[in-house]
Amino acid sequence: MAIHQAIQNLLLVGVRMPPAVMPAKPELPRRLLPLIEAISPSQREYNAIAVKFGHRYRSAFWAIYMLSALAVMCAGLPLALGWDDVRSGMSHLSGIWVLSELLIIAAVGFIYWRGHRQNWQSQWLGARTKAELAWYLPLIAPLVDFQGEAGAVNWYAHLFTREQPVQAGDDIDILCVRNAALARSQLETAWTDPQFIDSYARWAITLMKGQSLYHRRLAIRQHALQHRVHAINTWLFGLTALGALAHLVVHSRVLSLVTTFFPAMGASLHGALAQSEAYRLEATSERLTVELERVIDDISKTLAMPDLTASAEALKAAILAALTLILDEHKDWHMLVRPHHLPLG
Repeated sequence: MAIHQAIQNLLLVGVRMPPAVMPAKPELPRRLLPLIEAISPSQREYNAIAVKFGHRYRSAFWAIYMLSALAVMCAGLPLALGWDDVRSGMSHLSGIWVLSELLIIAAVGFIYWRGHRQNWQSQWLGARTKAELAWYLPLIAPLVDFQGEAGAVNWYAHLFTREQPVQAGDDIDILCVRNAALARSQLETAWTDPQFIDSYARWAITLMKGQSLYHRRLAIRQHALQHRVHAINTWLFGLTALGALAHLVVHSRVLSLVTTFFPAMGASLHGALAQSEAYRLEATSERLTVELERVIDDISKTLAMPDLTASAEALKAAILAALTLILDEHKDWHMLVRPHHLPLG
């Protein structure tokens, strides 16, 4: 489990999350099986890189914020414990806290330096885009006209002639070129095959339901995380206020630690939550869940159409609309995350 997941799970202790239930997988369209098998290794490779660097980047900024608050605590503990007083029998140990603070600050600097040097964020975003586009290549293949040269270069560019929603460099182009001949041979007469149209529609519905369930769960998690952090911060700043008021009457070193560490921890939690874009992720996921359900309904309606030609055209339009929706959301997410680039704030 990555650091950012462990911290968030700790914050969400006691929160009941809906089970991660995925829709039952229907039989894959037989014509698309060779294409899915040919593209899957590349998609898995991109996804593994995205997961690796996504965990590193998100764990980095959560760790930086939490360690910053911990550094404040290490600076205040010798004073709170009275170890700063040479008359104290523990004064010779006060250097431990000074060393701890320096090590924490060094760790923060190292994480920041390493994250920028290895471009964790850029590698995460780039690999996630390639994994997303590779995942949907078998879905869009039946929509592409492979008789012309345009269908052999980039299938997304062929479908989105005005503006391609997401760019992923040369890797997706290479993947399209490598598999164009296979797609052409497998799908040459696909749209005249009622069995293919039916299985293709049902498979598309399953993919969209999977996306809808994922975004519904994500929205619930982000909402719960915001609520929990807000509740913790309310307590932290409330206790800080009480400590400050009590300090007017009782001069206690412990109260000094309370009025420094609690605000630091509250600010760190708020900063990490803001950097994770929890509110925008919740709002976007809620909207996308509703829109995906509408798209699923549109695809389902094509299954009941008696006319094969009309059903095929309606299915093409519905899947293209679904793909546009998903890629637009991915582009928005990309633009949302990129400006942060790891710094505090």
